[in-house]
Amino acid sequence: MTGLAPMDVAARADRVRAAFAGAADVAGIDALLVTRLPNVRYLTGFTGSAGAVAVTPDRLLLVTDGRYAEQSRAQLEAAGVDATVVIGATQADQLAAVAEVVAGHDRLGVEADGVTWAQQRDLAGRFGAHELVATRDLVEAVRRVKEPAEVARIRAACAIADGALHELLPGLAAGPTEREFALDLEFAMRRRGATKVSFDPIVAAGPNGALPHARPSDRPIGRGELVVIDFGCVVDGYCSDMTRTVSVGDPGPDAVRLWEAVRESQRRGCAAVAPGVACATVDGASRGVLDDAGLGEYFVHSTGHGVGLEIHESPRVARTTTDSLAVGFVVTVEPGVYLPGVGGVRIEDTLVVTADGAEPLTEFPIQLAVP
Repeated sequence: MTGLAPMDVAARADRVRAAFAGAADVAGIDALLVTRLPNVRYLTGFTGSAGAVAVTPDRLLLVTDGRYAEQSRAQLEAAGVDATVVIGATQADQLAAVAEVVAGHDRLGVEADGVTWAQQRDLAGRFGAHELVATRDLVEAVRRVKEPAEVARIRAACAIADGALHELLPGLAAGPTEREFALDLEFAMRRRGATKVSFDPIVAAGPNGALPHARPSDRPIGRGELVVIDFGCVVDGYCSDMTRTVSVGDPGPDAVRLWEAVRESQRRGCAAVAPGVACATVDGASRGVLDDAGLGEYFVHSTGHGVGLEIHESPRVARTTTDSLAVGFVVTVEPGVYLPGVGGVRIEDTLVVTADGAEPLTEFPIQLAVP
């Protein structure tokens, strides 16, 4: 998609380096091996399916294989990233290049969530001169604060999703199957410029709505039943996420009361999003409404999550988390109630935390009746 401001990718490695001192434990780390691909992309702009980055106090190294020789160099140049690119025919060649760059840096951080047990054992053998230190959320913590150009990409993805639903929602009256409607959503977002979907769309009608992550089926969507529609798309690597629950015709007073309770829960949660507010407080604002309505036991997931290069990323908006919000965080608020054998309601928006509260990035109207 054209017209998006360039991102300051080159400045990101320094923000990660600033976190070295507090990484893993009080002793910190001296260098970091980045193997999670979203983090590789964040630090370099490289979008290939294989690669790793070594970050030292004064150097940045990207290793990948021959498939990406031209792409990697072109993408780093376009991003303005000053890094060495090494193309290794084998993983052993690539790790040898990493070993050369991190030589002399005794404590080497390794992303605990980015290696398998087998890979960890291999790294221990190859980097025997170093103390390998498991790190968690080091790059992810930096990624939580989105720069304006990142927010612009998430906003663009949200706008594409909004437009697709505006186009297709009246067609629910014709009774498509869940699968047909989900496919139509995906095609509509791609036609509008999305790279891909953020995740497989969820379209769950009637009793299927009681499954929070239902897969679209060949069940036709009927009149007078609740339909949960959860979907999003990707623009230049950044995701959108939105859920609406609607009905073609009157779903009955019980369903209306359920929908209204979730709507108020979601409104309270969104209103609580602000800098300095604990994520658990946002969760509590949403959860308390449903507890008071006698529906708390049917709210079976957390209230939200961060959104960015990944559809689910830090921070978690949950009662068990110790995270607090800050300006530039992008999070969802998505309470839901699921009644087995009956159906469910979930309503979700994506918001960016601002200096004086929060701004919704998803703008599709929240309404029960299909227009």
